[in-house]
This record gives sequence, C-alpha cells and structure tokens, in this order.
Amino acid sequence: MLALGLVLNALGIGLFCRILALAVYALPFSVALSIGMMALQSGAGVAGALLIGTAGGALTLVVGQVAVAITRSLALRIAIATAFAVPAAMAAIMWRLPCRRSGCLRWLGVRPSLAEVRFASAVRHGHA
Repeated sequence: MLALGLVLNALGIGLFCRILALAVYALPFSVALSIGMMALQSGAGVAGALLIGTAGGALTLVVGQVAVAITRSLALRIAIATAFAVPAAMAAIMWRLPCRRSGCLRWLGVRPSLAEVRFASAVRHGHA
C-alpha cells in the first residue's frame, strides 16, 4: 500500500508539473482565439480565421520568449511572466467556479477556498 501511495504521489506531482508547463500557452491560445474570432466575423472564412489565429498565437509565443531571452531587467521579466500567467489563472478560475456550483469536484474532496466562499456569497446577495 505504501508503494502504491508513493507511485501515485509521484504521478500526481508529475501531472501537476505538466499542467504548470502548459500554462505558458494560455496567453497565446487566448490571443489566437480572439484574433481568429475577429477574422471569422470580418468575413475571412473558417480556413482564413484558423490560419490568422494560428499565426497570431505563434507570434505572441515567439515575441514573449524572445522578450524574456533578451531582457536583463528582473522587473521586466516578472512583468512578462505575469502577462503570460494571468490568462492561465483566469482560465483556472473560470473552470473551477462552474464545477464548484454543479458539484462535480465534490466527489474529489476539493473544498472551496475562502475567496470562492466570499465570491459565491456576494453573487447570492447581488453584490458582484
């Protein structure tokens, strides 16, 4: 049982690290989605919107990586990293709130944070 616990713990930590590594792509994905939707609405067609959105997302990723590689200032690197981390945090929040309301996380034993409890209370009382 101890060996199973150790193996599952290692897999969980590896999965968590992989999810954090994928968080880098949240900003390019949201940029690609926004540009693609704008292109589609302006009449570019589905193929054109996919091409333009993919190019915009790739350009965002490349510009961010080059900016971090070139910049020597720690404050500027932190600002760039924050710009890439905020969309990932917002996606996590937007995913967790509906799951919390529907109860799909309850069977995993996930408990709400204090911020979620306060936000849900404010929504119920019409303050948010």
